[in-house]
Amino acid sequence: MRRQAWFDAQPDLDPEHLVFIDETGASTKMARVRGRAKRGARCRSPIPHGHWKTTTFTGALRLSGMTAPMVLDRPMTGEWFVAYVEQILVPTLRQGDVVILDNLPVHKSAAAREAIEAAGAQMLFLPPYSPDFNPIEKAWRWNL
Repeated sequence: MRRQAWFDAQPDLDPEHLVFIDETGASTKMARVRGRAKRGARCRSPIPHGHWKTTTFTGALRLSGMTAPMVLDRPMTGEWFVAYVEQILVPTLRQGDVVILDNLPVHKSAAAREAIEAAGAQMLFLPPYSPDFNPIEKAWRWNL
């Protein structure tokens, strides 16, 4: 019901002004989930532990293609998201743009909203559990 209501409320949005934001990440955690051992023996194998690294890629998708990319050698936090918005996203925004985001808690920062609105754009959050409304999800899936 909420998804349909959200979708129905958007018919007047100009596709040229839509900016979809999302993150994707990769982890170097290499824990094995399967192994082999002789019958009756415990399967043991050395794995790296405690030294994992997470890399986060954040970007924006416009009708014209990907824009405002950032690679972060750590998970996304509220502080890093505000830095992304202020330093990378805002310089690419135009008057009247609509920045569409999912409901990740770091996206709901007041400082990020202020920076986007100061650029003449507005924020619009997708309804919960609606990745199919965000075309940048397909960009991550197909590595565009």
